[in-house]
Amino acid sequence: MTSKQPATELDARYSSALNPRPGARDVTATDWSEVQDRLRTAEVFWITTVRPDGRLHVTPLIAAWHDGALHFSTGTGEQKAKNLAGDPRCALTTGRDTLAGGLDVVVEGTAERVTDPARQDEVVAAFEEQYGEHITSPNGVFHGFGATIRTGDDLLYAVRPGTAYGFGHDGQAFSHTRYTF
Repeated sequence: MTSKQPATELDARYSSALNPRPGARDVTATDWSEVQDRLRTAEVFWITTVRPDGRLHVTPLIAAWHDGALHFSTGTGEQKAKNLAGDPRCALTTGRDTLAGGLDVVVEGTAERVTDPARQDEVVAAFEEQYGEHITSPNGVFHGFGATIRTGDDLLYAVRPGTAYGFGHDGQAFSHTRYTF
């Protein structure tokens, strides 16, 4: 299944388009293809889930963009797995920690378990492509990743965007793009 194209809107309230700075007069919405490229190349993501008492839980993880969804895994006893069992709504973010340039991305959606073995194999291959030796090498930080998913020791989730945001920044030029699916 390929990713459907979202409705795209530049939010001028938070973009240089409303308050032009030198070199930022022609700020436009970031194309969805650029956001997808960022999701395919990012190495660190942050996930926000909701605890049963309503408090937020935020933690870093690895994720892979495949077939129109962000995929991640977690151990069965981890806090995010417990939270998702009660409330599958979540947000995944990635980006840079600088104003000098880059594209920060937020994907909001509902986490769904991936249990079909063929689909799991596709997603594991996407992780291997994105993270390379971190997963494929015997010395890699996440070596054995696919095996833990296939045995059920780790749960695999997919989050298809309901809404996504792209926050572009390049020196004094800023853009805030909303993608609605």
